[in-house]
Amino acid sequence: MLSEPPKRAVALNQGSAEILLSLGVGDRLVGTATWTDPVLPELAAANEKVPRLADNAPSFEKVLGVEPDFVSASFESVLGTGGVATRERFEELGVATYLSPTDCGAKVNDGGGDGERTAPLTMDAVYQEIRDLATIFAVQDRGERMIADLRGRLAAATEGLDASGTRLLYWFANSESPYLAGCCGSPGVITTELGADNVFSDTKAEWPQISWETVAERDPDVIVIGDLTRKSQTAETAAAKIAFLESHPVASRLEAVKAKRFVPLSGQALNPTIRTVEGVEKVASALRGFGPLG
Repeated sequence: MLSEPPKRAVALNQGSAEILLSLGVGDRLVGTATWTDPVLPELAAANEKVPRLADNAPSFEKVLGVEPDFVSASFESVLGTGGVATRERFEELGVATYLSPTDCGAKVNDGGGDGERTAPLTMDAVYQEIRDLATIFAVQDRGERMIADLRGRLAAATEGLDASGTRLLYWFANSESPYLAGCCGSPGVITTELGADNVFSDTKAEWPQISWETVAERDPDVIVIGDLTRKSQTAETAAAKIAFLESHPVASRLEAVKAKRFVPLSGQALNPTIRTVEGVEKVASALRGFGPLG
């Protein structure tokens, strides 16, 4: 639908916004929405110039009010049925749309919850999103430089690390019925890059809700916890999660809890974004500090 690069773009998810800001096209953003974390420090100045339409999903009318010619999103839950609006509804009004390849193709989103993957996510999907958006905005060289930088950081983070046999648990949100990572989303990328194991690698659901009793049966070596600044679930911050774990009658008996082997990560690092690389870096650093666990 686009005959020229967008002039008035809206990013409906933080992940998409941070890619566009990193590509240097913040002057063409007229709105962002659905944030879980503070923006990357190096993007803060550019981000301050872009209106935030909502911390969570904005209304369709709010988005149309800034007169976009292009809308991008990281998740079908935002740009789809039940979200801000479907892609078809935007495009009927002449607004071009883009949905990240990290959330379509090998991911099924029509079964409720956060979807299920039929094949493991890889960083190639994130690189494809960068290339697609760079092409749409006619800044291909910047896109390739971004990808090269991310590849270099991944290689540096894992060089010489032996995490084989180390069993990881990823907890995104909610204390009573926690959302824990299945095999194949962004935590799967982190686990694979590190050569470690995910204690729930036997489920393809993106973020299934699993009881603490089941977690206790698998007793992870390390707990990677979402450190979120949003306020839509219980125990959003890392501090709240750790306090819960240390006081819960079942969770407090986990070896990782008794040994205080926690690794806080931003929500964006636990989502399929450019910050997944940050997740690899921080978990790798923590594992080196913990020493052999497998």
